[in-house]
Amino acid sequence: MKIALIGDSLTEGRPGVPFHTILEDKFPNITFVNLGKPGETVKSLYTRLLEKKLEDNYDLSFLWIGVNDVYSKLLSVQAQPIAKDYDEFQTYYEKVLELVIESSNNVVTVTPTIVGENTNNAPNNEIKELNHLIQSIAHKQTNVGFLDVQTAFLNHLSAVNSSNYISTKVLSVMTDVLFYKKPSKIDKKSKKRGLHLTLDGIHLNSTGAQLVADIYTTEIERLLYSD
Repeated sequence: MKIALIGDSLTEGRPGVPFHTILEDKFPNITFVNLGKPGETVKSLYTRLLEKKLEDNYDLSFLWIGVNDVYSKLLSVQAQPIAKDYDEFQTYYEKVLELVIESSNNVVTVTPTIVGENTNNAPNNEIKELNHLIQSIAHKQTNVGFLDVQTAFLNHLSAVNSSNYISTKVLSVMTDVLFYKKPSKIDKKSKKRGLHLTLDGIHLNSTGAQLVADIYTTEIERLLYSD
């Protein structure tokens, strides 16, 4: 089996703890192709997939994109163009999904998770709106699943007390990339910041990575056992 992991830095696994390595250890006989790219938005992903076509022999593709369309608004520098409104996000998401469907027998859309561990902040409410759009888009297609990862994150966070920390300075993000590579160091920094699932409010610590890997695992096993 060959699985594509399509998305942004959360998929690539930097900064933070990568969830894809957990999947690779759990499913040693599956080939995982990591197509995550830092800073990716729905518009920049569409451009990337046009410029570099996906292989057309994936058994399953996970499409996890959208958090940077919200998170980038908080940064002083935007590396990639973001959707100007919900209509434009939907337009580009549908275009991206069409390209992914062409390359894979099965596709699973994954909701953006969180921007900050304060579950009721403005960015997370905006993400909820994007996730409603993604769910609506996915349900119009055949052989396209939908994973609501944000709800899993919010449910977890509802039982703990997290800080409002969000890394909004590009230098801070780069420092995390360069100096926090080992899960133990990432988790220690996460705890110091008062966070439970992320290193910086967005990127995953060990608990967050395991949670994502567990959710992906349900879909992978569903496909494996259906055969």
